[in-house]
Amino acid sequence: MNIKITSDSTCDLSKELLERYHITTVPLTVIMDGKMYRDGIDIKPDDIFRHVDGGGALCSTSAVNVEDYRVLFSDLAEKYDAVVHINIGSNFSSCYQNASIAAANFNNVYVVDSMNLSTGQGHLVIEAAQLAEKGMSGVEIKSHLISMRNRVDASFILDRLDYMQKGGRCSAVIALGGKLLKIKPCIAVKDGSMGMVDKYRGNFSKCVEKYVKEVLKDRKDVRNDRVFITHTPVDEEAVQAAREALEKYGNFKEIYETNAGCTISCHCGPGTLGVLFLTK
Repeated sequence: MNIKITSDSTCDLSKELLERYHITTVPLTVIMDGKMYRDGIDIKPDDIFRHVDGGGALCSTSAVNVEDYRVLFSDLAEKYDAVVHINIGSNFSSCYQNASIAAANFNNVYVVDSMNLSTGQGHLVIEAAQLAEKGMSGVEIKSHLISMRNRVDASFILDRLDYMQKGGRCSAVIALGGKLLKIKPCIAVKDGSMGMVDKYRGNFSKCVEKYVKEVLKDRKDVRNDRVFITHTPVDEEAVQAAREALEKYGNFKEIYETNAGCTISCHCGPGTLGVLFLTK
């Protein structure tokens, strides 16, 4: 069958991976000083960081609307036997609800709530593309993705807390204490929602090494076909620490490094790094 895989811009897959698997993404809207920009097209994470560093307010994001999804699906549904669209988790955005409304007008469009974001969502997108290459139908791919979406292990460690503080996700006192004590919180996606699961203290690269070790060491349930290192701007030393720890504790066949897009950048800011993989 001729199956088309699509997703939201929040999947944070690299241009190379999108091209390899012929994946089309639809951009969310980023709002900066009341003006709207298309994620990854009119605005990039560096634009957000420059704006905030210059004294501007935090940017926000807005879901893809029903009409934009309808236009996308209308074009693709005629060209392919089926379209499978993987959304950012419904607890993070109304994209899934909007895509589902738009898809109701087509009998060959299948919408999946990833219950995740960034390359946690991206794992499901790649999985869908690989299943399509194996000849699965649209309905079969959707069913498979739903059965495995709770097997995505997605977490991030933060070097800075100022974006979280400005966004109202932690108090100024906690942010100041974190800076003085060099505390690096770890946040993870569990059951479609994000929350702090651990914290580290000290040099960021050393914290990254410990974080990856604790996430992976002695795990017997890890799928070792691929893992993502996904980050906003961080020192290369931190990325290398993550890579070396993954090679030591994970035995992954493919280690992909990707840049976090505007959604993670808006909420977490620079100095954010995550490792995201699948479990059996």
